Amino acid sequence: MYFAIIGDIIGSKQVKNRAEIQNKLKTILNQINLKYANEISANFIVTIGDEFQGLLATPQVLLDIINEIKIKIYPIRIRIGIGIGSIDTEIYKKMAIGADGPAYHFARKMIDEIRLNEKGKMSNSTNIKIYAEGKTSILNLINSNLCLCSFIESKWTNKQRDLIKEDMLFKQNQRELAKKFNLVQSSVQRRFKSAGYYDYINAWEIINKVIVEEWGVNDVK
Repeated sequence: MYFAIIGDIIGSKQVKNRAEIQNKLKTILNQINLKYANEISANFIVTIGDEFQGLLATPQVLLDIINEIKIKIYPIRIRIGIGIGSIDTEIYKKMAIGADGPAYHFARKMIDEIRLNEKGKMSNSTNIKIYAEGKTSILNLINSNLCLCSFIESKWTNKQRDLIKEDMLFKQNQRELAKKFNLVQSSVQRRFKSAGYYDYINAWEIINKVIVEEWGVNDVK
């Protein structure tokens, strides 16, 4: 069982300084590859144009990696497709490109569904979707909660996002955050609350728990 991640930049053709953004993305992915080296089966790399992909053998850090990429690349927005399944080809640690199998097919399917949804009249805020064979009800619940998380995130102000970014990346307590941003602790708490950050984190942790419980048994041969 593998966890394939395919991502791309939303509206990449309209992005100014495209080469600069691609270089930033490459830097972020290199940081991910170093930080999570023990959990990554095939390193995250930029593939075609503004797409990137990577491969994990376990789901424990799956959402941590996605969150870190999203936070660091902002204000550039990305869509992410996650596929859970087997890999039919040989896997090379140094790069995810070349590997193929259901896990990647499912991740690609999710990217296509997000793009299609973006064009619909009743489009929602989804920018992450996950797919595996079977367990349809669980997947529907996961994807619905990912959609709600995306909606909450889309409403964050720059001031809220700055605090949240610091909290997510460095796990600082509210006193430390208040000192760094020249605020009182109660102001940090109010910004988190008005941003829906506590609800976001709770949903994110539950999603991660369900994914680990359902697909965390590593049966890679």
